[in-house]
Amino acid sequence: MQLIKHWAASLDDYAIDLAWSPDGTQLAAASAAGGVTLFNAADGAVRHPLPGHDDGANCLAWHPAGQILATGGQDGLVKFWDATAGQHTASADLGGAWVEHLAWRPAAGVTASGQTEPTLWLAAAAGRRLRALRSDGAELHAFKDAPKSISALAWQHGGGCVAVSYFGGVCLWDADDFIAQKEFPYNNGIQALVWSPDDKWLVSGNQDPSVHLWVPAEDIELQMSGYEGKVKDLAFDRTSRWLATGGSRDCCVWDCSGAGPEGREPAMLPHEAKICALAFQNRHGLLASASADGVVMLWSPERPKPLRATVKMPSAAAKLVWSPDDTLLAIGSEQGVVYVLKCND
Repeated sequence: MQLIKHWAASLDDYAIDLAWSPDGTQLAAASAAGGVTLFNAADGAVRHPLPGHDDGANCLAWHPAGQILATGGQDGLVKFWDATAGQHTASADLGGAWVEHLAWRPAAGVTASGQTEPTLWLAAAAGRRLRALRSDGAELHAFKDAPKSISALAWQHGGGCVAVSYFGGVCLWDADDFIAQKEFPYNNGIQALVWSPDDKWLVSGNQDPSVHLWVPAEDIELQMSGYEGKVKDLAFDRTSRWLATGGSRDCCVWDCSGAGPEGREPAMLPHEAKICALAFQNRHGLLASASADGVVMLWSPERPKPLRATVKMPSAAAKLVWSPDDTLLAIGSEQGVVYVLKCND
């Protein structure tokens, strides 16, 4: 197996976020300086350079139907863009704090005709504030402020609720009536959140450093400790069995089948520098891992010899994102270069 350069493009600053359009024809890249660029997936041609955010951009999120891109910035704004025309269509002001987290309710709310149900909305977080926004920028709901600044958002894949973390815990907010379903206390900082695709496991990567797992339907909690540093990178495979975690030079892959990983030894996928990004494929089983020395590796965790490919990049990856069909791996680098690699058997 090989990772072959498909195209590359330069941004004017650190690549702070990347996101493929749902149909895989465009790649959106946000520069830390504030600009957002829409690239053609086939050849890297610039479709639209968007002005983005004056004080710096932080995050991107494509509407599940694909035409609208939402961006969040240090100006406290969520901006909405028509990706076909390259036009700014609306803005929502979240009150001055940096908009650091955006996530659309999953596509269960999208009909076959492409029309969206009224309940499809964007979760947007700035400081302690969480807002539900429509695609025209209108505010659908203002949630009760979190006790501390919101550190991560993660939607259930079924779209029933969104998990919101802050120092001290996680709250599950119902997507239809906006009430708190459950609250899970955790007496430390939470760096990342992810749901398993079957929505059984909710996992946090933590500052302490550790990985914590909840089974919200059964009020079960598990914890894995012993990491070298903060755990900022988490990824589940499509089957919900394999959980990949950063926080060390080795990528730890836990078996979450059955009763879960507690008491089991993880598979250790070695790098020579600390893990800085992780991404499982959407429909297949390959895991991409990146480390601070610029190395990107592909793994098949279920194989006796899991390593499939290695490539050395000029600088460390800030973000790894697989295209919807899993044929392309986009890498946003700390030096502000976007690389798109093709995965060939």
